[in-house]
Amino acid sequence: MNKVGQIAIISLLLLSACTLGPKYKRPAAQVPDTFRGPQPASSTNESLGDEKWWTVFQDTQLQALIREALAQNYDVRIAAARVLQAQATLGITRADQYPTIVGGASATNERFARTRITPAFETSPMQVNLALAWELDFWGKFRRATEAARAELLATEWGQKAVVSSLVSNVATAYFQLLELDAEMQISKSALDSRKESLRLVEIRAKGGTTSLLDVRQSEQLVYTAAAEIPDLERRIEQQENLISILLGRNPGEITRTQSLLDIKIPPEVPVGLPSSLLDRRPDIQSSEQTLIAANARIGVAKAAYFPQITLTGLGGYQSTALTNLFTGPAGLWSFGGQLTQPIFTAGKIRSGVRLTEAQKEEAVLSYQKSIQQAFREVSDSLVAYRKNREFREQQALLTASAGDATRLAGDRYRGGVTSYLEVLDSDSRFFDAQLGLSQAQLNERLALVQLYNALGGGWQQ
Repeated sequence: MNKVGQIAIISLLLLSACTLGPKYKRPAAQVPDTFRGPQPASSTNESLGDEKWWTVFQDTQLQALIREALAQNYDVRIAAARVLQAQATLGITRADQYPTIVGGASATNERFARTRITPAFETSPMQVNLALAWELDFWGKFRRATEAARAELLATEWGQKAVVSSLVSNVATAYFQLLELDAEMQISKSALDSRKESLRLVEIRAKGGTTSLLDVRQSEQLVYTAAAEIPDLERRIEQQENLISILLGRNPGEITRTQSLLDIKIPPEVPVGLPSSLLDRRPDIQSSEQTLIAANARIGVAKAAYFPQITLTGLGGYQSTALTNLFTGPAGLWSFGGQLTQPIFTAGKIRSGVRLTEAQKEEAVLSYQKSIQQAFREVSDSLVAYRKNREFREQQALLTASAGDATRLAGDRYRGGVTSYLEVLDSDSRFFDAQLGLSQAQLNERLALVQLYNALGGGWQQ
């Protein structure tokens, strides 16, 4: 058979090549018409999750911290390295579809001993050649493997986006918590100053004989209670700064704040968009689907092992004992051949390999569907938290105002001799607790916005 005929056969094989394994089809998912939970009055297709993080978090200091974290955080850098690994793996896998050509050169010097028939002689054969090996992808094994590697690359890229989204959420959460601790510190210091002044007045009254030593001791308890909060808050503030520093890729250190927690405004209502759009926006869902696509493609790789492997080999070059004659016509050499290998008995290894990939695909399907359900739950939880935390904060503000007024009235009654200092002690303690509760409620209201933004798939858009 001449070379033209051989080329025609190869072309025919390539054109008639098939691809084994099932074609990917996105599994059915139960997508609700609306998210459970309170919906905005004017619901639209727009979603908070589509917004860039710097439009959601408009505090300039927080924006600076997030930018630094995105540039220096080790989890983000590790995720980027994994993307590079997946890109390299795709390149390695895709290369299997093409021929391998290797060039070689050799030179030897041999001396043969004299025999009864021939005298001793030396020879110095030299050879230059190109060798080709090509396993034809007749059954689509390498194409399916490349499809799987490409899907794994996309899964890794979406995984990187998920890391970015989580980091934005974590930095905002930690920063808001730090501002809340600052607010608690301010409340405690203000309460301590006020209680020290009350103690001074009670001591004056005790010296004048208008009150008892018991009132002095009770007033001291208020002072010591407020004073005890300060070192504990200092510890928590420093530890929170250390946490944020690690998120930023820094060693533990101070974190600059330019605004208070109340200075960071949040909208009363936020758009959530359509539930169906969540599947395309959430990085974890996208990553899970790409993992499913890769598992589906590997079934074809496993099934290809049932069929013959067809390998073409070729060799061409020059060989001569004299360097001057190495590239002349008579010194040329070539060979061309093919090999077919068919598995006959593997003790069920191939069948088990196919079953393994099918089971892995089934697991990937369930993981994908689970990630969708989890996403809907997170959005619903965040919606109810966003609304109810606001309602709780409003009631806590009323409680704090009432407790503050009660503390003022109790002080007036005590100074007028109408009641004992025990009433002042109880009212002041209730007011202090109410102030701290209000500060925590204001934090929870802002954290609910962060959680809702993350649940809707926001934060990775750059």
